Formats: sequence, structure tokens, C-alpha cells
Amino acid sequence: MAEKDLLGRAGEDRAARYLQSLGYVVLDRNWRCAAGEIDLVVARANELVIVEVKTRRSERFGHPFEAIGAAKRVRLWRLSVAWTAQHRKQARGRHVRIDAIGVTGANPETAILEHLEDVDVV
Repeated sequence: MAEKDLLGRAGEDRAARYLQSLGYVVLDRNWRCAAGEIDLVVARANELVIVEVKTRRSERFGHPFEAIGAAKRVRLWRLSVAWTAQHRKQARGRHVRIDAIGVTGANPETAILEHLEDVDVV
């Protein structure tokens, strides 16, 4: 596995642990379909959250959230529809939202973690 892929995986692991510490249950990781991939799907009470995780060693080439542009946000909503269609039982009765987590630092375990809830589509 390439070094950047290892860093990304470590960032997703850190994000999953962070969300679990907030009471979320991880329902899916790296879920794929023809339209793309969802990094994390988590749930808590009546919330179902699709989470995009961006991990960077530094902000030298921009903040992690800058990589989540309008097209990516639209794709995440399409992916959320696909995920809920395949997981009706887990999605039933839950409000769906898109969150973003940025992990910035060479060591994901000690890196800065930022969490944006309810990322806007536009």
C-alpha cells in the first residue's frame, strides 16, 4: 500500500474513534458502489451521517476541507441515497446529513482533527 494510502487509512481510523467517542456507531467503512466511495457511515439515535475524511500531512497545499468542493458534496449526497437504498433497515427513521472530518499532521494519532457537521451541498 502506498504511503499516502496508509496515511489516509490512519486518518479514517482516527476519525472513526473520534466519532465513537461522541456516541456514534460505525455502520460502514469504505463503502463502494458504481458512483464512488463513502469513507464512513455512522449513526446515533435518529441521525445517519455520511462522513468524508480528508487527511493531510500539512496545509502546505491547502486545508483538507478545500478538497471537498461542490462537485464532491453533490457526489456525497448521491452516495448517501445509494447507501440508504441498500441499507433501508439501518436508515429507516433517521435524518441523513453529510459531515467532513479533516486530519492535519504527519502523525494522525496526534494530528489536529476538525469536524464540520452538516456540510452544505452548494
